[in-house]
Amino acid sequence: MKRILIGALIIAIQGCANEPKNTEQVPPSSCVGTTIVAGDLSSRFKLVQDSAFLAQAIGEPLKGKLCQGAVYESTDEVTVYRAWNSTNPHSEFGQWWSFQFPSGNTAKYRENYEICYQWSPLDKLVKCTLKVGTKVVVGNGQSARCSEYLSYPVSEKQQVFITNASDAVENCESYDSVMSWK
Repeated sequence: MKRILIGALIIAIQGCANEPKNTEQVPPSSCVGTTIVAGDLSSRFKLVQDSAFLAQAIGEPLKGKLCQGAVYESTDEVTVYRAWNSTNPHSEFGQWWSFQFPSGNTAKYRENYEICYQWSPLDKLVKCTLKVGTKVVVGNGQSARCSEYLSYPVSEKQQVFITNASDAVENCESYDSVMSWK
């Protein structure tokens, strides 16, 4: 009986040793943060229903975009910011924006907004006014897998998804990134 148990244990251990390893990180299944526009901005938006528009902004785990979101329509002018890639002129008015002025450590900014280095060097900034009546999705970042060595988890930081941003914003000002070391 002892030999049978030892034999079964050896077979079980060998089977486990031969199983393929899953090396891809799996993000948490739940989103964090809130989709509620708060503070001074809360009076400048109204919540609207548009499931097709919302679906454009929601991404699968490890693929970026938003983990969760809500659709709003602006009822007043709002300042929005976008860090972008100067080597791609079409990037200036892309879909991903923020209510917050980008500041601090670039690596932390990438993590907070799930911006892979392959997607943008973040060497330009545009500050614009969102036109009244523009629909946006406000939500929190989905996880993103940039490479086998770098993945970002879901984030509580709010992002703003805007389609046709070149038509949705006005009074834009552009800024250049300046290298600074601490």
